[in-house]
Amino acid sequence: MGISLAFHIIYATIGIGLPLMLMIAEGMSLRSGDELYHQLARRWVRPAGLLFAIGAVSGTILSFELGLLWPRFMEISGPLIGLPFSMEGFAFFTEAIFLALYIYGEQRLSRRMLFFCTIILAISSAASAAFVISANAWMNTPTGFSLVNGALVDVHPFQALANPAWAHEAVHGTLAAYVATGFAMAGVYAFALLRGQGSDSNKLGLTLALAVASLSLPLMLVTGDWAAMAVAAQQKPKLAAMEAHFTTTRGAPLIIGGWPDPVSKTVLYGIKIPKLLSVLAHRDPDALVEGLDAFPPGTTPDPRIVHPFFDLMVGSTFIMLAPAAWFWWLRWRRRDVPLDTWLLRALLLASPFGMIALESGWLVTEFGRQPWIIRDLMRVSEGVTPQTGIGLVLFMFFAVYLVLTAGLLKLLLRPAAAGDITGTTQGGRHVES
Repeated sequence: MGISLAFHIIYATIGIGLPLMLMIAEGMSLRSGDELYHQLARRWVRPAGLLFAIGAVSGTILSFELGLLWPRFMEISGPLIGLPFSMEGFAFFTEAIFLALYIYGEQRLSRRMLFFCTIILAISSAASAAFVISANAWMNTPTGFSLVNGALVDVHPFQALANPAWAHEAVHGTLAAYVATGFAMAGVYAFALLRGQGSDSNKLGLTLALAVASLSLPLMLVTGDWAAMAVAAQQKPKLAAMEAHFTTTRGAPLIIGGWPDPVSKTVLYGIKIPKLLSVLAHRDPDALVEGLDAFPPGTTPDPRIVHPFFDLMVGSTFIMLAPAAWFWWLRWRRRDVPLDTWLLRALLLASPFGMIALESGWLVTEFGRQPWIIRDLMRVSEGVTPQTGIGLVLFMFFAVYLVLTAGLLKLLLRPAAAGDITGTTQGGRHVES
């Protein structure tokens, strides 16, 4: 299921970010009267439709895997996380309806109505993500029930939906999707401009994609700090693993990089910043931060997995921040889209790091909950299917995802290979190369 989710996250991320891009482009077209924004949005219709279809397929596979691989987990959690999954279904079908209206309504709907469709698309895609994240957040901070003799009683689904981890996970995850989509699209346009395709459409596409990513990046840093404080209060073993913090300490240092060594309970080759972890976690330089030693053996995650992925997530954010700041500095000075070769190369190099940060963050969330599938309630070993011999199923699912991804890339990159990144408009009708 981890393999399935690793693929699905990529499809779903762009499926969340692209509707926002469509909404902004159509809104700018209405406000400024510049037809180029509308042409740009219509060019994005094809990837939006493809990613919606592929995301639906991969999401369906995941729903089967929940029952196939985690029957004991679903038996316990179903009454509580069934509500957010049901709500996600409503958001999904709302998105499908308005995506169809937007795709096929070019010649039948007014520009204002097309813009309205993109607003509903952006809201429903974000809502879909938020509801799915609610189910994951509940696994980290289970609430909305009482446990009597091993059975759930006094179940409150709405309380489970709005569990303590939901708000910061949903906001941070949605912003991460906008950053990842913006940088991925910026990379496509930077590549086109490096190849000499310096059209106004490509310049506008690069600017718009970077605007979404650049506005979301600082917000993601703020919500990341919010999330870290919430984890420090609600999931202390996860924080200790994220920071490779072995020993309970007052005035705990923040460790950047390095390799955690559980034997010596130190971080080899790490950079220590005195008292910063206490400041970030509790806003007090002398605050007590529990280490992994504060919890019973066998109930904490492995810092050798969680800490490197956490550092990769944070480091990826700053890798994206540098070329984005460079771009806007030159854009402000020159009052025009900068086409410097080294800048475009830097943007192209940074373009995958939004996805890398998002995948790393998901791995931190999942491995940071180990060995629990429902924190302090059910271990992974208790929730997984007792059946053996699922290697063939794993291979089949992996093959399906490889075929889906290969087909998606072929369809998405075909216009770019033909030298058409943004498409053209003739007689008010969109024409692809």
